[in-house]
Amino acid sequence: MSMPAILPPAMLGILGGGQLGRMFAVAARTMGYRVAVLDPDAGAPAAAFADLHVCAAFNDPQALATLAAQCAAITTEFENVNADAMRWLAERVRVSPSGDSVAIAQDRIVEKAHIRRAGLETVPYLALESVSDLNVRLEPYLPGILKTARLGYDGKGQVRVATPAEARAAFADFGGQPCVLEKRVELACEISAIVTRVSTAQCAVFPVAENRHRAGILDISLVPARIDAALAARAQQMAVRLAEELDYVGVLAVEFFVLADGSLLINEMAPRPHNSGHYTLDACVTDQFQQQVRAMCGLLPGDCSLLRPAAMVNLLGDSWREDGGQPEWAVLMEAPNAHLHLYGKREARPGRKMGHFTVLAASADAALEQAEALQDTL
Repeated sequence: MSMPAILPPAMLGILGGGQLGRMFAVAARTMGYRVAVLDPDAGAPAAAFADLHVCAAFNDPQALATLAAQCAAITTEFENVNADAMRWLAERVRVSPSGDSVAIAQDRIVEKAHIRRAGLETVPYLALESVSDLNVRLEPYLPGILKTARLGYDGKGQVRVATPAEARAAFADFGGQPCVLEKRVELACEISAIVTRVSTAQCAVFPVAENRHRAGILDISLVPARIDAALAARAQQMAVRLAEELDYVGVLAVEFFVLADGSLLINEMAPRPHNSGHYTLDACVTDQFQQQVRAMCGLLPGDCSLLRPAAMVNLLGDSWREDGGQPEWAVLMEAPNAHLHLYGKREARPGRKMGHFTVLAASADAALEQAEALQDTL
């Protein structure tokens, strides 16, 4: 049975006040909703746009009770939130995605098992939950990447290994915590598809993005991805299939490896809007944060159509001066087809996502060429 739609000016809550929470708050308030943010950081970027900032830990009982009492629906901006807190909230107020879905995305071992349960392919991998799991032939998974099962992101919590001895040493260096050993594969490119699902009958997928990383962090997303249209459609279908297997409600990002032979493997998923979907803010009829609002409120997903090809470039703290001075924005701001988004973070650090910009052009290649030129000026 479908739930009644939640309409403005209801209060919507979000666990997490980083840049994704900030962009969610902007979307929700623009649509007429009020916003409550739970985040322990007094300077959380989302707080500037929130009607209510509950400054407390994510598992603080009083803070959660406040959110449950004030909000008509609650979501999250990151997967490392307390899944049990989400389950507790779900007994009192509408919560999406579910705490169970978030818990799956928190653990690479569990996540890969669910992906395969949906009949979808991953890279060959070995789950390592204790040192005894290393007492097998590791060669089929080498050369590989050893990743911690939990709390790894943006290249953190992972190391490349080429031999069994390196794999065992890396596992020890991670303190013997659960890990996955993934075989390295030759990639043609990396792509992502972002699906919004309210129900089986209410599902929409954004155009597929082609992603380029630098030091494990997303550098540029290009849309539409420069791949065969049939391959892009298959990625969208796989993202929907995974969302169906999870009975997912909300915005789900699915990252893929494309192999030279056209094979499509799922790398990982994120139960929230995604960095590779920031292009939607400027280049689509509906953006991913509006979709997040619509899904949690039980509304039909918006139109995902691409208005123009686009290139999105991450702005990391490396571009800021050592004295904290801003990059030279003049060239970027004077480009009429470029859009700058800054996240309101007080301190710039190397590798920290401080903002992004998007270039719209007549073709993906033209957008990429201009975006790279602008990136070089910064």
